[in-house]
Amino acid sequence: MKGRVLVVDDDKSMIELLGERLRKRQFEVITAQNAAEARVALDGAAPDVVVTDLNMPGQSGIQLCEWVVTNRGDTPVIVITAFGSLDTAIAAIRAGAYDFITKPFEIDVLAIALERAIRHRELRHEVKRLRSLLDATRGMSELLGESPVMQELKELMARVAESQASVLITGESGTGKEVVARLLHQKGQRADHPFLALNCAAMPEHLIESELFGHVRGAFTDAKTEKVGLFVQANRGTLFLDEIGDMPLSLQPKLLRVLEERKVRPVGGSKEVPVDLRLVAATHRDLEDAIVQGQFREDLYFRLNVIQIALPPLRARGNDVLLIAQSFIDTFAKQAGKAVLGLTPEAAERLSSYAWPGNVRELRNAIERAVALTRHENITVDDLPERIRAYKVSHVLVASQDPEELVNLAEVEKRYIARVLGAVGGNKSSASKILGIDRTTLYKKLQQYKIS
Repeated sequence: MKGRVLVVDDDKSMIELLGERLRKRQFEVITAQNAAEARVALDGAAPDVVVTDLNMPGQSGIQLCEWVVTNRGDTPVIVITAFGSLDTAIAAIRAGAYDFITKPFEIDVLAIALERAIRHRELRHEVKRLRSLLDATRGMSELLGESPVMQELKELMARVAESQASVLITGESGTGKEVVARLLHQKGQRADHPFLALNCAAMPEHLIESELFGHVRGAFTDAKTEKVGLFVQANRGTLFLDEIGDMPLSLQPKLLRVLEERKVRPVGGSKEVPVDLRLVAATHRDLEDAIVQGQFREDLYFRLNVIQIALPPLRARGNDVLLIAQSFIDTFAKQAGKAVLGLTPEAAERLSSYAWPGNVRELRNAIERAVALTRHENITVDDLPERIRAYKVSHVLVASQDPEELVNLAEVEKRYIARVLGAVGGNKSSASKILGIDRTTLYKKLQQYKIS
């Protein structure tokens, strides 16, 4: 198909005739008989170009054109009218129309105009994609770092990027999982095709299903037109499913089927559409623990977890904290027009010793605040948020020589388990490996010591 065309005309015979002739020329055609129906179709079917008659009851073609330009600025509009004049042509162009055709016209003339409009739209999308790519690369402070764990991560990513296998990215919130997913896409063989993302924790179940799989017209009460799902939109590219651990259990078999068969059936549809994409998923949850609790399918986990990339928390990256902080200082000082150069030794020490439960995202917010408030060339301790100024490093063992301050072995074990769990963000698989015990034993100790 050359592209999807929305034809709008109050004359039913005209839209049927145009639809038939355009389909013969390999265009996919959807129709509407007034501006209200056209807006519904624009919301659901995402046409590549709109062809509208000028004179219609209710809103005119010029008014529809103005609405499309305002609300769907990347969709070109071609206006058709039997009342061709210089004044109507000027009005259409002023409304933002891409082209203007006067009745009667040859269908080949319209087809050429449609092909030109679709190429124009694709060019605008490419410019938008490149700008988005530039903005994304500017914000990749999460991957700055020279610590051993980051060197290993970058080496692994370089090997994974060229693969077509599914990837599961794990790590705490704020560690840069979407940044890693974008980098894998940009460095891989699908870089010239779409990168689309969906947060599985951000919408209810029925909306996730429609967003991923799409739906046909009439599939449910509000399905007034068909909708193309993200699986199809991401064809030949990458689909990133963030917080996959929060995907409803009822949808997990459908996702598994797509991964196994590489076909998608829209909600309410009877036909399957083949898809070719790379799936990258991410989660801050311990999926193995979710499997044990019956909240995640084991077969889907193995299908997603072909290659796993575990992102380290910021507190495990040593002096990377100061490197990233300096990068943020440079960025925010430039934005604010302030001569802030760096950190005082005392402020650097506080940043290095803080646990960073919010990871790089929290560090970014702290530095942005400090740059805004400081009156000095270097950020001081007083410029940092209270939680960082007041933070005290916890110790598992008591260093005192006073027998009354020492604790028994059970208390030492309890504190150490809690400390390890905190260091790995609650990931029980990682904690059990560090502690040298199996997961069953860890669960028993968590219950014994009442550690949540």
